Amino acid sequence: MRILVVEDEPSVRENLKELLASEGYAVDAAQTAEDGAYLMRENDYDAVILDIVLPDGSGLDVLKKFRQGGNAVPVLILSALGGIIDRVSGLDTGADDYLVKPFVSAELLARLRALVRRRYVQLDPVIRVADLAIDTKARKVSRGKRTIELKPKEYAVLEILARNAGTPVTRAMMWEHLYDWDYDGMSNTVDVYVSRLRTKIDRPGEKPLIHTRRGVGYVLGLEEA
Repeated sequence: MRILVVEDEPSVRENLKELLASEGYAVDAAQTAEDGAYLMRENDYDAVILDIVLPDGSGLDVLKKFRQGGNAVPVLILSALGGIIDRVSGLDTGADDYLVKPFVSAELLARLRALVRRRYVQLDPVIRVADLAIDTKARKVSRGKRTIELKPKEYAVLEILARNAGTPVTRAMMWEHLYDWDYDGMSNTVDVYVSRLRTKIDRPGEKPLIHTRRGVGYVLGLEEA
């Protein structure tokens, strides 16, 4: 999952980046309305955390133009402006949620997970594919009675595949949702993570769930169509 943080206060911005990265999210960050608007236009994010008061303009203006452009990516406003009028204005402009500073990290993460679930039209936090269960709230994975321990990036790859179960996911799509602009890794990184997932999910004697579509990418499902 890839998140954009638009926040001008350096300490808050860095704390958010560290918090989200610790949960396995790829994070891009901007400190101005102009930079935030540019990144929102150029990238496909799973969610955006947006401050209202920015040095070169209002986050609400950025949000308004974002929605007018037809983009439905979930936006969580994170602002020190906590009055009723402020919150109503933010939600009416197109925000999906509004959280007032100072905030509790656990609450912010819970709200973010809820926004991502709604984006993928998934109210139940547990995604099931055959006998594989991915709990997106607890970030736990099991197959049958077997618990599967995954590292953050392995889990992120699996969640992308699970949210698109039955549909091929290209390497470019995975890369877009796994890494921020600063990442400078190997081009085969996605394939490495998928290979690791296969060894943990598709054990000998179990029906394969991760399939390769040559020239396209990967698909998660009981059978390859």
